[in-house]
Amino acid sequence: MEKMRSSINRKSMARLHKTKVMIAGEQLRLRLHDGKLIKDRRYHLRTYPNCIVAQELTDWLISNKEAPDRATAVCLMQQLMDHDIVHHVCDKHSIFKDAKLLYRFRKDDGTFPFNTEVKVFIRGQRLYEHLITGRDSILQLREEQGVAYQHSIPGCQLMDWLLQNGETESRRQGLEFCRALLEHGIIQHVSKKYDFFDSRLLYQFCINFRRRRHLSELLNETERDKKEGASVHVLEDNHADSPFVLPKIPPQEEHSGFQSVQPTKPLKMIPNVHQAILNSLQLHASGYLPPATLSSAPVVRCNPKSVLKRNVTCEELLSPGAPFIKRVLTVMGDAVGWGFVIRGVAPVYVQAVDPGSPAAAAGVKVRQFVCQVNGRSVLHLDYLQVTRLVMTGPRTVVLEVMEPLG
Repeated sequence: MEKMRSSINRKSMARLHKTKVMIAGEQLRLRLHDGKLIKDRRYHLRTYPNCIVAQELTDWLISNKEAPDRATAVCLMQQLMDHDIVHHVCDKHSIFKDAKLLYRFRKDDGTFPFNTEVKVFIRGQRLYEHLITGRDSILQLREEQGVAYQHSIPGCQLMDWLLQNGETESRRQGLEFCRALLEHGIIQHVSKKYDFFDSRLLYQFCINFRRRRHLSELLNETERDKKEGASVHVLEDNHADSPFVLPKIPPQEEHSGFQSVQPTKPLKMIPNVHQAILNSLQLHASGYLPPATLSSAPVVRCNPKSVLKRNVTCEELLSPGAPFIKRVLTVMGDAVGWGFVIRGVAPVYVQAVDPGSPAAAAGVKVRQFVCQVNGRSVLHLDYLQVTRLVMTGPRTVVLEVMEPLG
């Protein structure tokens, strides 16, 4: 029995560590995009999109105090490679080398493995953002057996919320989801005594998805776990920084379209242009905007003129030798939305991108033509149909786009 309990603890800790590595890796990716270190690079007459030079990354990690020296920086990046977060652009090297080699985050080329662990992680992060940011958050100070616990919730109330908000179709499905969250170290019973039950027992999030992490924490945890074996989940302190949401204007009461991360920069107000935009694929705290919202916003902020230099047909995009390059981009929406605007009809194209949004971090750019959304061809659809497809799909959107050369 003791061996079984120890084995379960080790598996739980391994999953918790995997979750923390994914958060730290995503935070690093967004920071590198923000600092313009991730970009298209040419090597031997070939262009490699959205990549970074290993030596430059090592320099950046040291200068930004993520690592004290180059050896530690290499160890940190190796952890990200071991967890399939970063890879060599040609997959010729399975280890991270401090050299003039090109590496890329898998989320930037659509090769990130969406296995069960990753899906649980994504849904857990999404649930956390919904529950922690709501005005009337159901995560509250509650007591169990005479002890008060902050940001806790009864299991039965969490199940009710999942059903009411369409996150699960039945209580049985909700129970399976919550137990998966517990097994992966995302939530826990407040005193760590019980599995998840649809009852009055209290549960908390073990992980603060918003806390900015230093990569060095990953090595420290690994070394500590090797010395101590299985350890106990520790609740993390709250922090304003979010791993998936770069600093951004808070959502407004009325529906707004394109939002900039630079609120001081004036944006022109254009009335009655909702027919030409995707409404920035913005989310409410309660979930996805209903399709009717797309045609009811009286005033939005957007570019009034098309960014295209000329019209392009679907036949031209698909013709051999056409001056376009195909890219697969994975955009993980945050609590505000995805952050890009589309327009057009057969084909749809990207009209605008919020520079601090998940779309920008994933490599979405203006003038890209959208060919597929989550594996479905959308070349011959209009922007409203593509809008509904994205809005009614998962929070993580995989886009296949065609980008003009030059």
